[in-house]
Amino acid sequence: MFVRWVEGGEELTAEWRSENNAPPPAEIVVADDDLAADEAYRLAVDGKAVLWRGDFQNARQLLKAVDRRIQRAGKRRPAKNATEAFHLHRQRQARQAQLLGRLLVPVDPGHVVPLRRAPDVREACAEAYGPAEGPSVVSLRELLGVIGAHEWRRKGVEVPGLGARIHPHYGVFSPARGEYVDLVAAAPLPSTRLAFDIGTGSGVLAAVLLARGVQSVVATDLDQRALDCARDNLDRLGFADRVRFVRTDLFPPGEAPLVVCNPPWLPAKPTSPIEHAVYDPGSRMLRGYLDRLRKHLEPGGEGWLVLSDLAEHLGLRSRAELLEAIDAAGLTVAGKTDTRPRHPRASDPDDPLHAARAAEVTSLWRLTVHH
Repeated sequence: MFVRWVEGGEELTAEWRSENNAPPPAEIVVADDDLAADEAYRLAVDGKAVLWRGDFQNARQLLKAVDRRIQRAGKRRPAKNATEAFHLHRQRQARQAQLLGRLLVPVDPGHVVPLRRAPDVREACAEAYGPAEGPSVVSLRELLGVIGAHEWRRKGVEVPGLGARIHPHYGVFSPARGEYVDLVAAAPLPSTRLAFDIGTGSGVLAAVLLARGVQSVVATDLDQRALDCARDNLDRLGFADRVRFVRTDLFPPGEAPLVVCNPPWLPAKPTSPIEHAVYDPGSRMLRGYLDRLRKHLEPGGEGWLVLSDLAEHLGLRSRAELLEAIDAAGLTVAGKTDTRPRHPRASDPDDPLHAARAAEVTSLWRLTVHH
Protein backbone atom coordinates (compact mmCIF):
# COMPACT_ATOMS: atom_id res chain seq x y z
CA MET A 1 0.00 0.00 0.00
CA PHE A 2 1.02 3.58 -0.60
CA VAL A 3 0.36 6.89 1.10
CA ARG A 4 0.00 10.21 -0.72
CA TRP A 5 0.26 13.80 0.43
CA VAL A 6 0.94 17.28 -0.91
CA GLU A 7 4.11 19.06 0.18
CA GLY A 8 5.52 22.26 -1.30
CA GLY A 9 2.82 22.21 -3.95
CA GLU A 10 3.90 18.76 -5.16
CA GLU A 11 2.05 15.45 -4.70
CA LEU A 12 4.35 12.87 -3.12
CA THR A 13 4.00 9.11 -2.70
CA ALA A 14 5.70 6.59 -0.42
CA GLU A 15 5.16 3.03 0.74
CA TRP A 16 2.91 2.78 3.79
CA ARG A 17 4.27 0.55 6.56
CA SER A 18 1.99 -0.74 9.30
CA GLU A 19 2.51 -3.96 11.22
CA ASN A 20 -1.01 -3.56 12.61
CA ASN A 21 -2.40 -3.44 9.07
CA ALA A 22 -3.82 0.02 9.75
CA PRO A 23 -5.12 1.64 6.54
CA PRO A 24 -3.06 4.50 5.09
CA PRO A 25 -4.23 7.88 6.41
CA ALA A 26 -6.63 9.68 4.09
CA GLU A 27 -5.32 13.12 5.01
CA ILE A 28 -1.78 14.12 5.96
CA VAL A 29 -0.59 17.46 7.36
CA VAL A 30 3.14 18.22 7.12
CA ALA A 31 4.51 19.75 10.34
CA ASP A 32 7.75 20.51 12.19
CA ASP A 33 8.95 21.72 15.58
CA ASP A 34 6.49 24.63 15.56
CA LEU A 35 3.54 22.25 16.00
CA ALA A 36 2.10 22.48 19.53
CA ALA A 37 0.97 19.36 21.38
CA ASP A 38 -2.62 20.62 21.69
CA GLU A 39 -2.81 21.11 17.92
CA ALA A 40 -1.24 17.71 17.24
CA TYR A 41 -3.81 16.10 19.53
CA ARG A 42 -6.66 17.97 17.83
CA LEU A 43 -5.47 16.87 14.39
CA ALA A 44 -5.26 13.22 15.55
CA VAL A 45 -8.77 13.33 17.01
CA ASP A 46 -10.02 14.82 13.72
CA GLY A 47 -8.57 11.82 11.89
CA LYS A 48 -5.64 13.69 10.31
CA ALA A 49 -2.12 12.32 10.31
CA VAL A 50 0.96 14.48 10.86
CA LEU A 51 4.07 13.85 8.77
CA TRP A 52 6.99 15.11 10.82
CA ARG A 53 9.77 17.18 9.26
CA GLY A 54 11.29 18.55 12.46
CA ASP A 55 13.76 17.21 14.98
CA PHE A 56 13.40 13.47 15.72
CA GLN A 57 13.84 13.83 19.48
CA ASN A 58 11.25 16.62 19.52
CA ALA A 59 8.86 14.23 17.77
CA ARG A 60 9.37 11.72 20.59
CA GLN A 61 8.53 14.41 23.15
CA LEU A 62 5.47 15.41 21.13
CA LEU A 63 4.28 11.80 21.08
CA LYS A 64 4.51 11.67 24.89
CA ALA A 65 2.65 14.97 25.21
CA VAL A 66 -0.15 13.78 22.93
CA ASP A 67 -0.34 10.54 24.93
CA ARG A 68 -0.84 12.53 28.14
CA ARG A 69 -3.75 14.34 26.52
CA ILE A 70 -5.25 11.03 25.41
CA GLN A 71 -4.98 9.70 28.96
CA ARG A 72 -6.67 12.80 30.41
CA ALA A 73 -9.46 12.69 27.83
CA GLY A 74 -10.11 8.98 28.36
CA LYS A 75 -10.47 8.89 32.13
CA ARG A 76 -11.59 5.51 33.36
CA ARG A 77 -15.23 5.05 34.19
CA PRO A 78 -15.99 2.46 36.87
CA ALA A 79 -16.59 -1.04 35.50
CA LYS A 80 -19.41 -3.21 36.80
CA ASN A 81 -17.24 -6.33 36.82
CA ALA A 82 -13.90 -7.75 35.71
CA THR A 83 -15.17 -8.63 32.22
CA GLU A 84 -16.35 -5.10 31.55
CA ALA A 85 -13.07 -3.75 32.95
CA PHE A 86 -11.18 -5.90 30.44
CA HIS A 87 -13.26 -4.75 27.46
CA LEU A 88 -13.02 -1.08 28.49
CA HIS A 89 -9.26 -1.51 28.88
CA ARG A 90 -8.98 -2.98 25.37
CA GLN A 91 -11.10 -0.15 23.94
CA ARG A 92 -8.82 2.43 25.57
CA GLN A 93 -5.75 0.64 24.24
CA ALA A 94 -7.20 0.59 20.72
CA ARG A 95 -8.09 4.29 20.86
CA GLN A 96 -4.64 5.17 22.17
CA ALA A 97 -2.93 3.17 19.41
CA GLN A 98 -5.14 4.74 16.75
CA LEU A 99 -4.45 8.34 17.81
CA LEU A 100 -0.74 7.93 18.53
CA GLY A 101 -0.34 6.10 15.22
CA ARG A 102 -1.15 9.37 13.41
CA LEU A 103 2.24 10.93 14.08
CA LEU A 104 4.30 9.78 11.08
CA VAL A 105 7.96 9.93 10.11
CA PRO A 106 9.53 9.58 6.67
CA VAL A 107 12.05 6.83 5.92
CA ASP A 108 14.33 7.17 2.90
CA PRO A 109 15.64 4.23 0.81
CA GLY A 110 18.01 2.08 2.84
CA HIS A 111 15.99 2.68 6.03
CA VAL A 112 17.44 6.13 6.75
CA VAL A 113 15.30 8.61 8.70
CA PRO A 114 16.00 12.06 7.18
CA LEU A 115 15.38 14.07 10.35
CA ARG A 116 17.70 16.00 12.66
CA ARG A 117 19.02 13.90 15.58
CA ALA A 118 17.45 10.75 14.16
CA PRO A 119 19.09 7.51 15.31
CA ASP A 120 20.59 5.00 12.91
CA VAL A 121 17.67 2.62 12.38
CA ARG A 122 19.01 0.75 9.37
CA GLU A 123 19.73 -2.53 11.13
CA ALA A 124 16.56 -2.42 13.25
CA CYS A 125 14.34 -1.74 10.23
CA ALA A 126 16.07 -4.36 8.10
CA GLU A 127 15.33 -6.95 10.82
CA ALA A 128 11.68 -5.92 11.00
CA TYR A 129 10.86 -5.10 7.37
CA GLY A 130 13.58 -6.61 5.18
CA PRO A 131 15.28 -4.61 2.39
CA ALA A 132 13.97 -1.15 1.50
CA GLU A 133 14.05 -0.13 -2.15
CA GLY A 134 12.10 3.12 -2.04
CA PRO A 135 10.88 5.75 0.42
CA SER A 136 8.34 4.83 3.06
CA VAL A 137 6.27 6.39 5.82
CA VAL A 138 5.71 4.77 9.22
CA SER A 139 4.15 5.87 12.48
CA LEU A 140 6.70 7.07 15.01
CA ARG A 141 5.13 4.78 17.59
CA GLU A 142 5.77 1.73 15.41
CA LEU A 143 9.30 2.86 14.59
CA LEU A 144 10.10 3.23 18.29
CA GLY A 145 8.78 -0.30 18.76
CA VAL A 146 11.09 -1.52 16.00
CA ILE A 147 14.05 0.21 17.70
CA GLY A 148 13.13 -1.29 21.07
CA ALA A 149 12.73 -4.76 19.58
CA HIS A 150 16.19 -4.47 18.04
CA GLU A 151 17.66 -3.76 21.48
CA TRP A 152 15.83 -6.77 22.98
CA ARG A 153 17.17 -8.91 20.16
CA ARG A 154 20.71 -7.60 20.62
CA LYS A 155 20.85 -7.93 24.41
CA GLY A 156 18.57 -10.91 24.87
CA VAL A 157 16.34 -11.81 27.81
CA GLU A 158 17.76 -13.77 30.73
CA VAL A 159 15.62 -16.88 31.35
CA PRO A 160 16.37 -18.33 34.81
CA GLY A 161 14.64 -21.62 34.02
CA LEU A 162 17.04 -22.04 31.11
CA GLY A 163 20.17 -20.51 32.62
CA ALA A 164 20.76 -18.62 29.38
CA ARG A 165 19.49 -15.74 27.26
CA ILE A 166 16.79 -15.86 24.61
CA HIS A 167 16.98 -13.23 21.85
CA PRO A 168 13.44 -12.38 20.64
CA HIS A 169 13.03 -11.04 17.10
CA TYR A 170 10.69 -8.24 16.12
CA GLY A 171 7.08 -9.43 16.19
CA VAL A 172 7.90 -12.51 18.31
CA PHE A 173 6.75 -12.65 21.92
CA SER A 174 9.52 -12.16 24.47
CA PRO A 175 9.75 -14.69 27.34
CA ALA A 176 10.01 -11.84 29.86
CA ARG A 177 7.51 -13.58 32.16
CA GLY A 178 9.59 -16.51 33.31
CA GLU A 179 7.19 -18.33 35.61
CA TYR A 180 5.71 -20.46 32.82
CA VAL A 181 9.21 -21.43 31.74
CA ASP A 182 10.01 -22.52 35.30
CA LEU A 183 7.04 -24.91 35.22
CA VAL A 184 8.39 -26.66 32.11
CA ALA A 185 11.88 -26.72 33.63
CA ALA A 186 10.64 -28.54 36.75
CA ALA A 187 7.87 -30.95 35.62
CA PRO A 188 8.84 -34.67 35.55
CA LEU A 189 9.60 -35.77 32.00
CA PRO A 190 7.64 -38.81 30.74
CA SER A 191 10.41 -39.46 28.21
CA THR A 192 13.66 -37.90 27.04
CA ARG A 193 13.53 -39.40 23.55
CA LEU A 194 11.33 -36.90 21.66
CA ALA A 195 9.08 -33.90 22.29
CA PHE A 196 6.87 -31.68 20.14
CA ASP A 197 6.85 -27.96 20.99
CA ILE A 198 3.59 -26.60 19.55
CA GLY A 199 3.65 -22.88 18.73
CA THR A 200 7.33 -22.52 19.58
CA GLY A 201 7.54 -18.70 19.31
CA SER A 202 11.02 -17.68 20.47
CA GLY A 203 11.94 -21.33 20.99
CA VAL A 204 12.33 -20.92 24.74
CA LEU A 205 10.41 -24.07 25.75
CA ALA A 206 12.16 -26.17 23.11
CA ALA A 207 15.44 -24.90 24.55
CA VAL A 208 14.40 -25.81 28.10
CA LEU A 209 13.45 -29.35 27.04
CA LEU A 210 16.71 -29.83 25.17
CA ALA A 211 18.71 -28.44 28.10
CA ARG A 212 16.94 -31.00 30.33
CA GLY A 213 18.21 -33.83 28.16
CA VAL A 214 15.39 -34.42 25.69
CA GLN A 215 17.24 -35.92 22.74
CA SER A 216 15.14 -34.44 19.92
CA VAL A 217 12.48 -31.72 19.61
CA VAL A 218 10.17 -30.87 16.71
CA ALA A 219 9.23 -27.18 17.03
CA THR A 220 6.22 -25.88 15.09
CA ASP A 221 4.77 -22.47 14.37
CA LEU A 222 2.59 -20.90 11.71
CA ASP A 223 4.57 -17.65 11.75
CA GLN A 224 7.80 -17.69 9.74
CA ARG A 225 9.23 -14.91 11.90
CA ALA A 226 8.80 -17.10 14.97
CA LEU A 227 10.48 -20.08 13.29
CA ASP A 228 13.42 -17.91 12.21
CA CYS A 229 13.68 -16.56 15.76
CA ALA A 230 13.53 -20.01 17.34
CA ARG A 231 16.11 -21.36 14.90
CA ASP A 232 18.45 -18.45 15.72
CA ASN A 233 18.08 -19.00 19.47
CA LEU A 234 18.56 -22.76 19.36
CA ASP A 235 21.58 -22.32 17.10
CA ARG A 236 23.08 -19.87 19.62
CA LEU A 237 22.53 -22.39 22.42
CA GLY A 238 24.19 -25.23 20.49
CA PHE A 239 21.03 -27.28 19.93
CA ALA A 240 20.83 -27.00 16.15
CA ASP A 241 21.46 -30.71 15.52
CA ARG A 242 18.72 -31.83 17.94
CA VAL A 243 15.77 -29.75 16.75
CA ARG A 244 13.65 -29.73 13.60
CA PHE A 245 11.40 -26.81 12.62
CA VAL A 246 8.06 -27.27 10.87
CA ARG A 247 5.87 -24.43 9.63
CA THR A 248 2.36 -25.68 10.29
CA ASP A 249 -0.82 -24.94 12.19
CA LEU A 250 -0.23 -26.73 15.50
CA PHE A 251 0.95 -30.35 15.08
CA PRO A 252 3.66 -31.88 12.92
CA PRO A 253 3.05 -35.34 11.44
CA GLY A 254 3.47 -38.30 13.74
CA GLU A 255 3.40 -38.99 17.48
CA ALA A 256 5.60 -38.14 20.44
CA PRO A 257 5.76 -39.20 24.10
CA LEU A 258 5.68 -35.52 25.13
CA VAL A 259 3.74 -32.72 23.42
CA VAL A 260 4.06 -29.25 24.96
CA CYS A 261 1.93 -26.19 24.20
CA ASN A 262 1.77 -22.72 25.74
CA PRO A 263 -1.17 -21.17 23.82
CA PRO A 264 -2.25 -17.53 24.08
CA TRP A 265 -3.94 -17.13 27.44
CA LEU A 266 -6.86 -14.81 26.67
CA PRO A 267 -9.78 -15.59 24.31
CA ALA A 268 -9.98 -12.16 22.66
CA LYS A 269 -9.15 -10.57 19.33
CA PRO A 270 -5.54 -9.45 18.75
CA THR A 271 -5.00 -6.03 17.18
CA SER A 272 -1.37 -6.49 16.11
CA PRO A 273 0.88 -9.41 15.09
CA ILE A 274 2.68 -9.50 18.45
CA GLU A 275 -0.69 -9.79 20.25
CA HIS A 276 -1.32 -13.18 18.63
CA ALA A 277 0.92 -14.55 21.41
CA VAL A 278 -1.48 -13.17 24.05
CA TYR A 279 -4.95 -13.24 22.49
CA ASP A 280 -6.59 -16.35 21.02
CA PRO A 281 -10.01 -15.53 19.48
CA GLY A 282 -12.57 -18.09 20.59
CA SER A 283 -9.76 -20.11 22.23
CA ARG A 284 -9.03 -21.49 18.75
CA MET A 285 -5.45 -22.60 19.45
CA LEU A 286 -6.28 -23.95 22.90
CA ARG A 287 -9.20 -26.01 21.60
CA GLY A 288 -7.25 -27.13 18.52
CA TYR A 289 -4.45 -28.39 20.74
CA LEU A 290 -6.82 -30.26 23.05
CA ASP A 291 -9.00 -31.70 20.29
CA ARG A 292 -6.09 -33.08 18.26
CA LEU A 293 -3.64 -33.97 21.03
CA ARG A 294 -4.61 -37.63 21.48
CA LYS A 295 -3.86 -38.34 17.80
CA HIS A 296 -0.27 -37.18 18.32
CA LEU A 297 0.49 -38.77 21.69
CA GLU A 298 2.32 -42.06 21.86
CA PRO A 299 0.78 -44.66 24.22
CA GLY A 300 1.57 -43.60 27.77
CA GLY A 301 2.63 -40.15 26.61
CA GLU A 302 1.76 -36.77 28.12
CA GLY A 303 0.53 -33.50 26.71
CA TRP A 304 1.63 -30.48 28.72
CA LEU A 305 -0.69 -27.49 28.60
CA VAL A 306 0.84 -24.32 30.05
CA LEU A 307 -1.99 -21.89 30.77
CA SER A 308 -2.77 -18.93 33.01
CA ASP A 309 -6.19 -18.67 34.65
CA LEU A 310 -6.32 -14.91 34.00
CA ALA A 311 -9.16 -15.51 31.52
CA GLU A 312 -11.18 -17.06 34.33
CA HIS A 313 -10.68 -14.08 36.64
CA LEU A 314 -11.74 -11.78 33.78
CA GLY A 315 -14.88 -13.80 33.08
CA LEU A 316 -13.72 -14.68 29.56
CA ARG A 317 -13.57 -18.46 30.08
CA SER A 318 -14.61 -20.56 33.07
CA ARG A 319 -12.70 -23.40 34.69
CA ALA A 320 -15.70 -25.64 33.93
CA GLU A 321 -15.39 -24.83 30.21
CA LEU A 322 -11.70 -25.74 30.26
CA LEU A 323 -12.32 -29.03 32.06
CA GLU A 324 -15.20 -29.87 29.70
CA ALA A 325 -12.94 -29.22 26.68
CA ILE A 326 -10.27 -31.50 28.15
CA ASP A 327 -12.80 -34.26 28.81
CA ALA A 328 -14.49 -33.89 25.40
CA ALA A 329 -11.10 -34.35 23.74
CA GLY A 330 -10.74 -37.76 25.41
CA LEU A 331 -8.10 -36.53 27.84
CA THR A 332 -7.52 -36.94 31.57
CA VAL A 333 -5.69 -34.58 33.94
CA ALA A 334 -2.83 -36.68 35.33
CA GLY A 335 -1.41 -33.82 37.38
CA LYS A 336 -1.10 -30.04 37.67
CA THR A 337 1.56 -27.72 39.04
CA ASP A 338 0.91 -24.04 39.77
CA THR A 339 2.90 -20.86 40.15
CA ARG A 340 2.09 -17.21 40.87
CA PRO A 341 3.11 -14.37 38.53
CA ARG A 342 6.14 -12.26 39.37
CA HIS A 343 5.66 -9.45 36.85
CA PRO A 344 5.22 -5.87 38.22
CA ARG A 345 1.62 -5.43 37.03
CA ALA A 346 0.46 -8.19 39.37
CA SER A 347 1.21 -5.89 42.31
CA ASP A 348 0.28 -2.55 40.70
CA PRO A 349 -3.01 -1.25 42.18
CA ASP A 350 -3.24 1.35 39.38
CA ASP A 351 -3.43 -1.33 36.70
CA PRO A 352 -7.05 -1.43 35.40
CA LEU A 353 -7.00 -5.24 35.64
CA HIS A 354 -5.24 -5.35 39.01
CA ALA A 355 -7.75 -7.56 40.84
CA ALA A 356 -7.60 -10.25 38.15
CA ARG A 357 -3.82 -10.05 37.81
CA ALA A 358 -3.31 -10.28 41.58
CA ALA A 359 -5.36 -13.49 41.69
CA GLU A 360 -3.74 -15.05 38.60
CA VAL A 361 -2.20 -18.51 38.73
CA THR A 362 -0.25 -20.11 35.88
CA SER A 363 -0.45 -23.89 35.65
CA LEU A 364 1.15 -26.78 33.81
CA TRP A 365 -1.57 -29.35 33.15
CA ARG A 366 -0.26 -32.89 32.52
CA LEU A 367 -2.77 -34.52 30.17
CA THR A 368 -3.02 -38.17 29.19
CA VAL A 369 -5.40 -40.12 26.98
CA HIS A 370 -8.52 -41.68 28.53
CA HIS A 371 -8.10 -45.43 29.05
